[in-house]
Amino acid sequence: MAAPDEPRDDADAPETVPADAPAEVKADAAAAGGSDDHFHAARLGDDVGDRPRKDVPHPKDAAEPDDTIHQPEDVEPDSSAEMPGKTQRVDAEGEEAPIDAEPTQKKRAALVYNPVKVDPDTLRARVAELSAAADWAEPLFYETTVDDLGDDATRAALDEKVDAVLVAGGDGTVRAVAEALTSTGVTLTIIPSGTGNLLARNLNLPLTDSDAMIRSTFEGDVLSIDTGIARIRRASGEIEEHGFSVMAGIGLDAAMIQNTRDDLKKQVGWVAYVDGAARSLVSAKPFRVMYQLDGHRLHSAKVHSVLFANCGALQGGVALIPDASIADGSLDVAVLQPSGVLGWLGVWRKIVWDNSVLRKFRAGRRVLERRKDSSVRYLRGTGIELATAPAQPIELDGDEFGEATRVYTRIVPGGLSVALPKGHDTSSL
Repeated sequence: MAAPDEPRDDADAPETVPADAPAEVKADAAAAGGSDDHFHAARLGDDVGDRPRKDVPHPKDAAEPDDTIHQPEDVEPDSSAEMPGKTQRVDAEGEEAPIDAEPTQKKRAALVYNPVKVDPDTLRARVAELSAAADWAEPLFYETTVDDLGDDATRAALDEKVDAVLVAGGDGTVRAVAEALTSTGVTLTIIPSGTGNLLARNLNLPLTDSDAMIRSTFEGDVLSIDTGIARIRRASGEIEEHGFSVMAGIGLDAAMIQNTRDDLKKQVGWVAYVDGAARSLVSAKPFRVMYQLDGHRLHSAKVHSVLFANCGALQGGVALIPDASIADGSLDVAVLQPSGVLGWLGVWRKIVWDNSVLRKFRAGRRVLERRKDSSVRYLRGTGIELATAPAQPIELDGDEFGEATRVYTRIVPGGLSVALPKGHDTSSL
């Protein structure tokens, strides 16, 4: 990847943080204002391990579109009879089952699914049928709940020593299950469901043939792919760590997701994000960041969004980062810093036209080599740390995750084993 242009250092000074803000958050504000000492004194990227933390509450409800930031412990758990606020295992008929399964000497798979996104009865029956045909034990079934997007269910399955985990749901469910499976060596099978299917699309998996994907659990190939980890600091000073499979982002892209209407997404799918983008652009303002790739020098810039990518493709086949690979051990970063209306046209041209059209042709690539455009800049490394003030919205794999004043993202090379149909072409990955 070509070396990026030097970042523009034309940002306004960050807003003043409250006097009673935690010392770490004050350091983030000072760092965003250009203080090298504060940036390094408050780093999140030191002494990180290969597994996401498990001792923090899930921040699914940490932010609302009304800009009121809630901490996870402020959210009332859903403990109704219809949707218990705990890991929920069911039997082949969908009835509640004991969390501890009967031991077996055979191989066994677990299915974690979002009952809203799939036909549960048909899916459970097919997974059970193909498990029996492969001479595996009866599979374990886990339904996601309001409080468990799938990570806790996956850990419960791992406690039962399962040999593979199948996941069926939206991008959020896939992200949660993949997070729990990172660095375990247990194979993940993705049954495409929901709106985006971003990880499945980046792996070029069949999106409409669930049988092919289920069969791949028992007779397919296995590919080791990279996974991402994001460590974030809230405006309260609390630190959380979560996995992502496709990409994470801070700024406008997260605001766009917050402003996407759920009812419209159900009606028109990924096109609903266009509506969210339009609603976000009306009030979009650039914000100042200080950032540093691992092993490189510190930079300051005014941006609208920074994206941290494990994969390069978005919905609709748009190539956000065309050089990104899911198996190269590197983190790709896109810094969006348009200036005015013409700058946004530059962003559109870069992502939709240059990346998705011109790069496919030799003559087009020659044009791109001569063009200088700083509206979107690309970086690559093993990890990157970023500080800003005030707190900005963040997202992981298309799910809003509240707001943060600092984020450190990195790649776990080969951290996830994924099942593929036998003979699946991986040359483009």
